[in-house]
Amino acid sequence: MKSIRTLAIILTIILILGAGWFFFPAEGITVGNQNLRFPSYAEDSKPAEKEIDVDDVLNRVTKSFEMTCSDNLLDSMRFFRNYLKENPNRIYLPNDDYTYFDSLFSQFEQAQNEGKTYRVMHYGDSQIEMDRISSVLRQKLQDLFGGSGPNMIPAVQPVPTISVVQQSSGLYRYALYGDATNKRASHNRYGVMAQYSQVVGGGSISFSQTKHSQAFDNAKEISSVSVLLGKNSKGFKATLKCDNLTLEPKTLTNSDSVSLITWDLPEDVKKGTITFKGNAEIYAVLLDGDPGVAIDNISLRGCSGTIFTRMNESIVRQSFDLLNTRLIIMQFGGNRMPDIKTTKNITPYLAELEKQIQYMRRVAPEATLLFIGPADMGRRYNGKMDTWHGLPELNDSLRVMSLRNNVAYWDMFNVMGGQGSMAQWVKHKPALAGADHIHFTFNGAQEIGADLARSFTTYYDFYKLRQRVPSEKVIEFVNLDPTEDSIRTAGRIRMPYYNPYGIKKR
Repeated sequence: MKSIRTLAIILTIILILGAGWFFFPAEGITVGNQNLRFPSYAEDSKPAEKEIDVDDVLNRVTKSFEMTCSDNLLDSMRFFRNYLKENPNRIYLPNDDYTYFDSLFSQFEQAQNEGKTYRVMHYGDSQIEMDRISSVLRQKLQDLFGGSGPNMIPAVQPVPTISVVQQSSGLYRYALYGDATNKRASHNRYGVMAQYSQVVGGGSISFSQTKHSQAFDNAKEISSVSVLLGKNSKGFKATLKCDNLTLEPKTLTNSDSVSLITWDLPEDVKKGTITFKGNAEIYAVLLDGDPGVAIDNISLRGCSGTIFTRMNESIVRQSFDLLNTRLIIMQFGGNRMPDIKTTKNITPYLAELEKQIQYMRRVAPEATLLFIGPADMGRRYNGKMDTWHGLPELNDSLRVMSLRNNVAYWDMFNVMGGQGSMAQWVKHKPALAGADHIHFTFNGAQEIGADLARSFTTYYDFYKLRQRVPSEKVIEFVNLDPTEDSIRTAGRIRMPYYNPYGIKKR
Protein backbone atom coordinates (compact mmCIF):
# COMPACT_ATOMS: atom_id res chain seq x y z
CA MET A 1 0.00 0.00 0.00
CA LYS A 2 2.83 2.37 0.87
CA SER A 3 4.49 1.64 -2.48
CA ILE A 4 1.32 2.59 -4.37
CA ARG A 5 1.01 5.80 -2.37
CA THR A 6 4.63 6.73 -3.01
CA LEU A 7 4.22 6.02 -6.73
CA ALA A 8 1.07 8.16 -6.82
CA ILE A 9 2.91 11.06 -5.17
CA ILE A 10 5.78 10.78 -7.66
CA LEU A 11 3.40 10.64 -10.62
CA THR A 12 1.46 13.65 -9.25
CA ILE A 13 4.69 15.66 -8.94
CA ILE A 14 5.69 14.71 -12.48
CA LEU A 15 2.23 15.71 -13.72
CA ILE A 16 2.45 19.10 -11.95
CA LEU A 17 5.94 19.73 -13.32
CA GLY A 18 4.82 18.68 -16.78
CA ALA A 19 1.83 21.03 -16.63
CA GLY A 20 4.11 23.81 -15.50
CA TRP A 21 6.55 23.06 -18.33
CA PHE A 22 3.71 23.12 -20.88
CA PHE A 23 1.73 26.13 -19.64
CA PHE A 24 4.31 28.35 -17.89
CA PRO A 25 4.98 31.50 -20.01
CA ALA A 26 8.43 31.70 -21.57
CA GLU A 27 8.94 35.23 -20.23
CA GLY A 28 8.19 34.12 -16.66
CA ILE A 29 5.81 35.58 -14.07
CA THR A 30 6.59 38.77 -12.16
CA VAL A 31 5.82 38.66 -8.43
CA GLY A 32 6.63 41.94 -6.73
CA ASN A 33 10.12 42.90 -7.85
CA GLN A 34 11.07 39.33 -8.77
CA ASN A 35 10.67 37.50 -12.06
CA LEU A 36 9.91 33.80 -11.54
CA ARG A 37 11.00 31.54 -14.37
CA PHE A 38 10.38 27.87 -15.08
CA PRO A 39 11.48 25.66 -17.98
CA SER A 40 8.66 25.97 -20.48
CA TYR A 41 7.42 24.26 -23.62
CA ALA A 42 7.13 27.64 -25.36
CA GLU A 43 10.81 28.38 -24.74
CA ASP A 44 12.13 24.88 -25.45
CA SER A 45 10.11 24.55 -28.65
CA LYS A 46 11.60 27.67 -30.20
CA PRO A 47 13.73 26.79 -33.23
CA ALA A 48 17.43 27.11 -32.47
CA GLU A 49 18.86 30.33 -33.83
CA LYS A 50 21.45 29.78 -36.51
CA GLU A 51 24.87 30.82 -35.28
CA ILE A 52 26.68 33.46 -37.28
CA ASP A 53 29.64 32.23 -39.28
CA VAL A 54 32.20 34.94 -38.54
CA ASP A 55 34.57 33.91 -41.31
CA ASP A 56 31.71 34.05 -43.79
CA VAL A 57 30.74 37.52 -42.51
CA LEU A 58 34.32 38.80 -42.80
CA ASN A 59 34.72 37.33 -46.28
CA ARG A 60 31.49 38.91 -47.48
CA VAL A 61 32.50 42.28 -46.06
CA THR A 62 35.88 42.08 -47.78
CA LYS A 63 34.33 41.07 -51.11
CA SER A 64 31.84 43.93 -50.88
CA PHE A 65 34.76 46.35 -51.21
CA GLU A 66 36.41 44.57 -54.12
CA MET A 67 35.80 45.92 -57.59
CA THR A 68 36.08 43.28 -60.30
CA CYS A 69 35.60 45.03 -63.60
CA SER A 70 36.73 45.24 -67.18
CA ASP A 71 38.74 48.14 -68.52
CA ASN A 72 35.76 50.29 -69.45
CA LEU A 73 34.46 53.11 -67.35
CA LEU A 74 30.85 51.97 -67.46
CA ASP A 75 31.53 48.86 -65.38
CA SER A 76 33.46 50.92 -62.85
CA MET A 77 30.64 53.41 -62.56
CA ARG A 78 28.19 50.55 -62.00
CA PHE A 79 30.29 49.25 -59.10
CA PHE A 80 30.37 52.62 -57.37
CA ARG A 81 26.68 53.28 -57.93
CA ASN A 82 25.80 49.94 -56.36
CA TYR A 83 28.24 50.61 -53.54
CA LEU A 84 26.66 54.00 -52.79
CA LYS A 85 23.13 52.67 -52.79
CA GLU A 86 23.28 49.06 -51.64
CA ASN A 87 26.47 48.10 -49.82
CA PRO A 88 25.53 47.65 -46.12
CA ASN A 89 29.20 47.96 -45.09
CA ARG A 90 29.65 51.42 -46.58
CA ILE A 91 29.89 54.65 -44.64
CA TYR A 92 26.38 56.09 -44.88
CA LEU A 93 26.42 59.65 -46.21
CA PRO A 94 23.93 62.45 -45.44
CA ASN A 95 21.41 62.72 -48.29
CA ASP A 96 23.48 60.06 -50.10
CA ASP A 97 25.81 62.87 -51.12
CA TYR A 98 28.81 61.10 -52.66
CA THR A 99 30.76 64.40 -52.63
CA TYR A 100 30.64 64.51 -48.81
CA PHE A 101 34.36 63.73 -48.41
CA ASP A 102 35.58 65.49 -51.57
CA SER A 103 37.09 68.59 -49.95
CA LEU A 104 38.74 66.38 -47.34
CA PHE A 105 40.32 64.16 -50.00
CA SER A 106 41.51 67.22 -51.89
CA GLN A 107 43.30 68.57 -48.82
CA PHE A 108 44.81 65.19 -47.98
CA GLU A 109 46.23 65.00 -51.49
CA GLN A 110 47.74 68.49 -51.22
CA ALA A 111 49.28 67.96 -47.77
CA GLN A 112 52.70 66.76 -48.93
CA ASN A 113 53.06 69.45 -51.60
CA GLU A 114 52.05 72.11 -49.09
CA GLY A 115 54.37 70.73 -46.41
CA LYS A 116 51.42 70.35 -44.03
CA THR A 117 50.02 67.64 -41.79
CA TYR A 118 46.23 67.44 -41.69
CA ARG A 119 44.84 65.69 -38.64
CA VAL A 120 42.08 63.16 -38.08
CA MET A 121 40.84 63.11 -34.47
CA HIS A 122 39.49 59.65 -33.60
CA TYR A 123 37.50 59.99 -30.37
CA GLY A 124 36.05 56.86 -28.82
CA ASP A 125 35.52 54.86 -25.65
CA SER A 126 37.64 51.98 -24.34
CA GLN A 127 36.95 50.05 -27.57
CA ILE A 128 39.78 52.07 -29.20
CA GLU A 129 42.21 52.04 -26.25
CA MET A 130 45.85 51.17 -26.92
CA ASP A 131 45.48 52.66 -30.41
CA ARG A 132 43.31 49.77 -31.60
CA ILE A 133 41.35 50.45 -34.79
CA SER A 134 42.93 53.93 -35.16
CA SER A 135 46.35 52.41 -35.92
CA VAL A 136 44.95 50.40 -38.84
CA LEU A 137 43.25 53.46 -40.32
CA ARG A 138 46.44 55.47 -39.77
CA GLN A 139 48.63 53.03 -41.66
CA LYS A 140 46.25 52.88 -44.61
CA LEU A 141 45.78 56.65 -44.95
CA GLN A 142 49.45 57.40 -44.47
CA ASP A 143 50.28 54.88 -47.18
CA LEU A 144 47.96 56.86 -49.47
CA PHE A 145 48.66 60.45 -48.45
CA GLY A 146 51.96 60.45 -46.57
CA GLY A 147 52.78 61.10 -42.95
CA SER A 148 54.05 58.87 -40.17
CA GLY A 149 54.55 58.58 -36.44
CA PRO A 150 52.20 57.53 -33.62
CA ASN A 151 50.81 61.08 -33.78
CA MET A 152 49.02 62.69 -30.82
CA ILE A 153 49.59 61.36 -27.30
CA PRO A 154 48.71 62.82 -23.88
CA ALA A 155 51.50 64.16 -21.70
CA VAL A 156 50.66 61.49 -19.11
CA GLN A 157 49.40 58.21 -20.59
CA PRO A 158 47.12 56.24 -18.22
CA VAL A 159 46.76 53.27 -20.60
CA PRO A 160 49.75 51.94 -22.57
CA THR A 161 49.48 52.08 -26.35
CA ILE A 162 50.89 49.72 -28.97
CA SER A 163 52.33 52.58 -31.05
CA VAL A 164 54.77 54.30 -28.70
CA VAL A 165 56.37 53.90 -25.27
CA GLN A 166 56.23 56.92 -22.97
CA GLN A 167 56.91 58.08 -19.43
CA SER A 168 56.52 61.35 -17.56
CA SER A 169 57.82 63.02 -14.43
CA GLY A 170 56.66 66.03 -12.45
CA LEU A 171 53.32 66.41 -14.27
CA TYR A 172 49.86 66.21 -12.72
CA ARG A 173 47.09 64.82 -14.90
CA TYR A 174 43.46 66.02 -14.85
CA ALA A 175 40.79 64.31 -16.96
CA LEU A 176 37.19 65.21 -17.74
CA TYR A 177 36.15 61.57 -18.15
CA GLY A 178 36.50 58.32 -16.22
CA ASP A 179 35.79 57.25 -12.66
CA ALA A 180 36.65 58.93 -9.35
CA THR A 181 40.31 57.89 -9.62
CA ASN A 182 40.75 60.54 -12.32
CA LYS A 183 41.37 63.98 -10.86
CA ARG A 184 39.03 66.74 -12.03
CA ALA A 185 40.18 70.32 -12.53
CA SER A 186 38.52 73.27 -10.82
CA HIS A 187 37.98 74.81 -14.27
CA ASN A 188 37.06 73.63 -17.78
CA ARG A 189 40.39 74.28 -19.54
CA TYR A 190 40.75 70.76 -20.83
CA GLY A 191 42.57 70.28 -24.11
CA VAL A 192 41.46 68.45 -27.25
CA MET A 193 42.14 65.10 -25.53
CA ALA A 194 39.60 65.93 -22.78
CA GLN A 195 42.50 66.09 -20.32
CA TYR A 196 45.60 68.10 -19.58
CA SER A 197 48.73 67.78 -17.45
CA GLN A 198 49.91 70.59 -15.20
CA VAL A 199 53.61 71.32 -14.95
CA VAL A 200 54.64 73.46 -11.97
CA GLY A 201 58.28 74.51 -11.86
CA GLY A 202 59.49 71.67 -14.05
CA GLY A 203 58.80 68.25 -15.49
CA SER A 204 59.58 65.95 -18.37
CA ILE A 205 58.06 63.62 -20.95
CA SER A 206 60.06 60.76 -22.50
CA PHE A 207 59.11 58.66 -25.51
CA SER A 208 60.70 55.81 -27.41
CA GLN A 209 60.04 53.74 -30.50
CA THR A 210 57.63 50.87 -29.90
CA LYS A 211 58.58 47.20 -30.14
CA HIS A 212 55.01 45.94 -29.79
CA SER A 213 54.25 43.07 -32.16
CA GLN A 214 50.94 44.66 -33.20
CA ALA A 215 52.47 48.05 -34.06
CA PHE A 216 52.58 49.26 -37.65
CA ASP A 217 55.81 50.41 -39.30
CA ASN A 218 54.68 53.98 -39.90
CA ALA A 219 54.20 54.54 -36.16
CA LYS A 220 57.91 53.95 -35.62
CA GLU A 221 58.98 56.84 -37.86
CA ILE A 222 59.22 60.08 -35.85
CA SER A 223 60.87 63.16 -37.33
CA SER A 224 58.73 65.97 -35.93
CA VAL A 225 57.93 66.63 -32.26
CA SER A 226 55.43 69.23 -31.04
CA VAL A 227 53.86 70.29 -27.75
CA LEU A 228 50.40 71.82 -27.51
CA LEU A 229 50.16 73.91 -24.36
CA GLY A 230 48.47 76.89 -22.76
CA LYS A 231 48.38 79.26 -19.80
CA ASN A 232 52.16 79.24 -19.54
CA SER A 233 54.30 81.43 -17.30
CA LYS A 234 56.72 84.05 -18.57
CA GLY A 235 59.96 82.51 -19.78
CA PHE A 236 58.49 79.01 -19.94
CA LYS A 237 61.13 76.82 -21.59
CA ALA A 238 60.89 73.48 -23.37
CA THR A 239 64.01 71.54 -24.37
CA LEU A 240 64.12 68.44 -26.57
CA LYS A 241 66.86 65.82 -26.71
CA CYS A 242 66.47 63.00 -29.26
CA ASP A 243 68.97 60.16 -29.68
CA ASN A 244 72.23 62.12 -29.99
CA LEU A 245 70.53 65.37 -31.05
CA THR A 246 70.08 68.36 -28.78
CA LEU A 247 67.63 70.82 -30.29
CA GLU A 248 67.34 74.52 -29.68
CA PRO A 249 65.18 75.24 -26.59
CA LYS A 250 61.83 76.95 -27.10
CA THR A 251 61.06 79.86 -24.79
CA LEU A 252 57.64 81.51 -24.54
CA THR A 253 56.33 84.75 -23.12
CA ASN A 254 53.52 84.39 -20.60
CA SER A 255 50.21 83.70 -22.31
CA ASP A 256 46.69 82.49 -21.52
CA SER A 257 46.12 81.34 -25.11
CA VAL A 258 47.08 78.06 -26.77
CA SER A 259 50.57 77.67 -28.25
CA LEU A 260 52.13 75.01 -30.46
CA ILE A 261 55.89 74.59 -30.34
CA THR A 262 57.52 72.29 -32.91
CA TRP A 263 60.94 70.78 -33.54
CA ASP A 264 61.53 69.49 -37.08
CA LEU A 265 64.25 66.84 -36.90
CA PRO A 266 66.83 66.08 -39.62
CA GLU A 267 66.12 62.34 -39.41
CA ASP A 268 63.87 59.78 -37.76
CA VAL A 269 64.65 59.25 -34.08
CA LYS A 270 64.13 56.26 -31.79
CA LYS A 271 63.70 58.08 -28.49
CA GLY A 272 63.55 61.52 -26.96
CA THR A 273 62.91 63.54 -23.83
CA ILE A 274 61.12 66.88 -23.56
CA THR A 275 62.07 68.86 -20.45
CA PHE A 276 59.96 71.75 -19.15
CA LYS A 277 60.97 74.61 -16.92
CA GLY A 278 58.21 76.91 -15.64
CA ASN A 279 54.43 76.56 -15.34
CA ALA A 280 52.00 75.50 -18.07
CA GLU A 281 49.06 73.32 -18.99
CA ILE A 282 50.23 70.61 -21.40
CA TYR A 283 47.32 69.54 -23.63
CA ALA A 284 49.08 67.08 -25.94
CA VAL A 285 52.35 65.94 -27.48
CA LEU A 286 52.57 65.29 -31.22
CA LEU A 287 54.97 62.67 -32.55
CA ASP A 288 54.71 63.03 -36.31
CA GLY A 289 56.78 62.46 -39.41
CA ASP A 290 56.80 63.79 -42.94
CA PRO A 291 53.89 65.98 -44.12
CA GLY A 292 50.69 64.11 -44.85
CA VAL A 293 47.96 62.80 -42.59
CA ALA A 294 47.96 62.14 -38.85
CA ILE A 295 45.39 59.91 -37.12
CA ASP A 296 45.11 60.82 -33.44
CA ASN A 297 43.77 58.11 -31.15
CA ILE A 298 41.83 59.71 -28.26
CA SER A 299 40.31 56.98 -26.11
CA LEU A 300 37.96 58.13 -23.36
CA ARG A 301 37.30 55.11 -21.13
CA GLY A 302 33.76 54.99 -19.75
CA CYS A 303 32.60 57.90 -21.92
CA SER A 304 29.39 57.87 -23.93
CA GLY A 305 30.40 60.88 -26.04
CA THR A 306 28.51 63.59 -24.14
CA ILE A 307 31.37 65.43 -22.40
CA PHE A 308 32.66 67.72 -25.16
CA THR A 309 30.34 70.63 -24.39
CA ARG A 310 31.97 70.81 -20.94
CA MET A 311 35.33 71.68 -22.52
CA ASN A 312 36.41 75.32 -22.91
CA GLU A 313 35.39 76.30 -26.45
CA SER A 314 38.14 78.86 -26.92
CA ILE A 315 40.92 76.43 -26.03
CA VAL A 316 39.54 73.64 -28.21
CA ARG A 317 38.87 75.98 -31.14
CA GLN A 318 42.41 77.42 -31.00
CA SER A 319 43.84 73.90 -30.76
CA PHE A 320 41.91 72.50 -33.72
CA ASP A 321 42.97 75.51 -35.78
CA LEU A 322 46.66 75.18 -34.90
CA LEU A 323 46.54 71.45 -35.59
CA ASN A 324 44.88 71.67 -39.03
CA THR A 325 42.12 69.31 -37.92
CA ARG A 326 40.10 68.18 -40.95
CA LEU A 327 38.21 65.03 -39.87
CA ILE A 328 36.63 64.26 -36.49
CA ILE A 329 35.50 60.69 -35.81
CA MET A 330 33.19 60.10 -32.85
CA GLN A 331 32.83 56.42 -31.87
CA PHE A 332 30.38 56.04 -28.99
CA GLY A 333 27.20 54.36 -27.79
CA GLY A 334 28.29 51.23 -25.94
CA ASN A 335 28.72 52.87 -22.55
CA ARG A 336 25.16 54.17 -22.65
CA MET A 337 23.63 50.71 -23.01
CA PRO A 338 23.23 49.96 -19.26
CA ASP A 339 20.96 53.03 -18.97
CA ILE A 340 18.80 52.10 -21.96
CA LYS A 341 15.89 50.02 -20.66
CA THR A 342 13.28 51.14 -23.18
CA THR A 343 12.97 53.19 -26.35
CA LYS A 344 12.22 56.24 -24.19
CA ASN A 345 15.79 56.14 -22.83
CA ILE A 346 17.26 56.52 -26.33
CA THR A 347 15.67 59.90 -27.13
CA PRO A 348 17.45 61.98 -24.42
CA TYR A 349 20.77 60.38 -25.35
CA LEU A 350 20.33 61.39 -28.98
CA ALA A 351 19.52 64.94 -27.87
CA GLU A 352 22.77 65.05 -25.87
CA LEU A 353 24.78 63.81 -28.84
CA GLU A 354 23.24 66.42 -31.12
CA LYS A 355 24.59 69.09 -28.76
CA GLN A 356 28.06 67.52 -29.05
CA ILE A 357 27.83 67.60 -32.85
CA GLN A 358 26.83 71.27 -32.77
CA TYR A 359 29.77 71.93 -30.44
CA MET A 360 32.21 70.24 -32.83
CA ARG A 361 30.90 72.36 -35.67
CA ARG A 362 31.59 75.52 -33.67
CA VAL A 363 35.11 74.59 -32.57
CA ALA A 364 36.18 72.89 -35.82
CA PRO A 365 34.30 74.60 -38.66
CA GLU A 366 36.68 73.20 -41.29
CA ALA A 367 36.35 69.60 -40.15
CA THR A 368 34.20 66.85 -41.65
CA LEU A 369 32.33 64.67 -39.12
CA LEU A 370 31.95 60.88 -39.02
CA PHE A 371 30.08 58.95 -36.32
CA ILE A 372 30.80 55.27 -35.69
CA GLY A 373 28.09 53.34 -33.89
CA PRO A 374 28.67 50.74 -31.16
CA ALA A 375 29.85 47.19 -31.72
CA ASP A 376 27.60 44.31 -30.79
CA MET A 377 27.67 43.64 -27.04
CA GLY A 378 26.83 40.30 -25.45
CA ARG A 379 24.88 39.68 -22.25
CA ARG A 380 23.29 36.59 -20.69
CA TYR A 381 19.52 36.38 -20.72
CA ASN A 382 18.00 33.30 -19.07
CA GLY A 383 21.36 31.58 -19.27
CA LYS A 384 21.88 32.28 -22.97
CA MET A 385 24.29 34.82 -24.44
CA ASP A 386 22.56 37.36 -26.66
CA THR A 387 22.89 40.95 -27.86
CA TRP A 388 22.05 43.56 -25.24
CA HIS A 389 18.37 44.30 -25.57
CA GLY A 390 17.91 47.72 -27.10
CA LEU A 391 21.29 47.81 -28.86
CA PRO A 392 19.94 47.22 -32.39
CA GLU A 393 17.38 49.99 -31.89
CA LEU A 394 20.04 52.32 -30.47
CA ASN A 395 22.28 51.64 -33.47
CA ASP A 396 19.47 52.43 -35.93
CA SER A 397 18.58 55.58 -33.99
CA LEU A 398 22.19 56.77 -33.98
CA ARG A 399 22.38 56.37 -37.75
CA VAL A 400 19.17 58.36 -38.29
CA MET A 401 20.32 61.07 -35.88
CA SER A 402 23.75 61.37 -37.50
CA LEU A 403 22.46 61.61 -41.05
CA ARG A 404 19.79 64.12 -40.00
CA ASN A 405 22.57 66.29 -38.57
CA ASN A 406 24.69 66.04 -41.74
CA VAL A 407 27.15 63.61 -40.17
CA ALA A 408 28.32 60.45 -41.95
CA TYR A 409 27.70 57.14 -40.15
CA TRP A 410 29.48 53.79 -40.12
CA ASP A 411 27.38 50.87 -38.86
CA MET A 412 29.95 48.76 -36.98
CA PHE A 413 27.21 46.62 -35.38
CA ASN A 414 25.99 45.26 -38.71
CA VAL A 415 29.47 45.07 -40.23
CA MET A 416 30.25 42.58 -37.44
CA GLY A 417 27.23 40.48 -38.39
CA GLY A 418 24.49 42.13 -36.32
CA GLN A 419 22.41 40.44 -33.63
CA GLY A 420 24.36 37.77 -31.72
CA SER A 421 27.62 38.36 -33.58
CA MET A 422 29.74 39.27 -30.54
CA ALA A 423 29.37 35.80 -29.03
CA GLN A 424 30.71 34.28 -32.24
CA TRP A 425 33.60 36.77 -32.39
CA VAL A 426 34.53 35.59 -28.89
CA LYS A 427 34.37 31.90 -29.93
CA HIS A 428 36.35 32.44 -33.14
CA LYS A 429 39.82 30.91 -33.39
CA PRO A 430 41.80 33.04 -32.88
CA ALA A 431 39.45 35.05 -30.66
CA LEU A 432 38.35 38.34 -32.20
CA ALA A 433 36.72 39.63 -28.99
CA GLY A 434 37.37 39.22 -25.29
CA ALA A 435 35.57 37.15 -22.68
CA ASP A 436 33.66 40.23 -21.51
CA HIS A 437 31.71 40.07 -24.81
CA ILE A 438 32.27 43.82 -25.23
CA HIS A 439 35.82 44.58 -26.37
CA PHE A 440 37.69 43.43 -29.43
CA THR A 441 40.99 41.63 -29.18
CA PHE A 442 43.86 43.04 -31.22
CA ASN A 443 42.97 40.64 -34.02
CA GLY A 444 39.34 41.74 -33.95
CA ALA A 445 40.27 45.41 -33.83
CA GLN A 446 42.48 44.95 -36.88
CA GLU A 447 39.57 43.38 -38.77
CA ILE A 448 37.28 46.28 -37.87
CA GLY A 449 39.97 48.87 -38.58
CA ALA A 450 40.64 47.34 -42.00
CA ASP A 451 36.91 47.38 -42.83
CA LEU A 452 36.64 51.02 -41.78
CA ALA A 453 39.68 51.93 -43.89
CA ARG A 454 38.31 50.05 -46.91
CA SER A 455 34.94 51.77 -46.64
CA PHE A 456 36.59 55.18 -46.41
CA THR A 457 39.10 54.65 -49.22
CA THR A 458 36.44 53.26 -51.55
CA TYR A 459 34.94 56.74 -51.53
CA TYR A 460 38.40 58.03 -52.37
CA ASP A 461 38.58 55.63 -55.32
CA PHE A 462 35.27 57.05 -56.56
CA TYR A 463 36.56 60.59 -56.00
CA LYS A 464 39.58 59.83 -58.20
CA LEU A 465 37.42 58.27 -60.88
CA ARG A 466 35.13 61.29 -60.96
CA GLN A 467 38.07 63.54 -61.82
CA ARG A 468 37.92 61.95 -65.29
CA VAL A 469 34.17 62.17 -65.86
CA PRO A 470 32.04 65.31 -66.39
CA SER A 471 30.05 65.91 -63.20
CA GLU A 472 26.72 66.04 -65.05
CA LYS A 473 27.33 62.53 -66.45
CA VAL A 474 28.18 61.23 -62.97
CA ILE A 475 24.95 62.68 -61.59
CA GLU A 476 22.95 61.23 -64.45
CA PHE A 477 24.44 57.77 -64.05
CA VAL A 478 24.19 57.59 -60.24
CA ASN A 479 20.49 58.55 -60.42
CA LEU A 480 19.72 56.23 -63.31
CA ASP A 481 17.60 53.10 -62.85
CA PRO A 482 20.04 50.15 -63.06
CA THR A 483 17.79 48.37 -65.57
CA GLU A 484 18.14 51.26 -68.02
CA ASP A 485 21.81 52.13 -67.76
CA SER A 486 23.07 49.81 -70.50
CA ILE A 487 20.61 51.27 -72.98
CA ARG A 488 20.97 54.95 -72.17
CA THR A 489 24.66 55.21 -71.34
CA ALA A 490 26.40 52.61 -73.48
CA GLY A 491 28.58 54.48 -75.93
CA ARG A 492 28.06 57.82 -74.17
CA ILE A 493 30.49 57.29 -71.29
CA ARG A 494 33.44 55.52 -72.81
CA MET A 495 36.88 56.11 -71.33
CA PRO A 496 39.77 53.91 -70.26
CA TYR A 497 39.39 53.14 -66.57
CA TYR A 498 41.90 54.92 -64.32
CA ASN A 499 43.27 52.23 -62.01
CA PRO A 500 45.67 53.82 -59.49
CA TYR A 501 45.42 51.12 -56.82
CA GLY A 502 45.66 47.92 -58.83
CA ILE A 503 41.96 47.16 -58.52
CA LYS A 504 41.38 43.55 -59.41
CA LYS A 505 40.00 42.93 -62.89
CA ARG A 506 37.75 40.13 -63.98
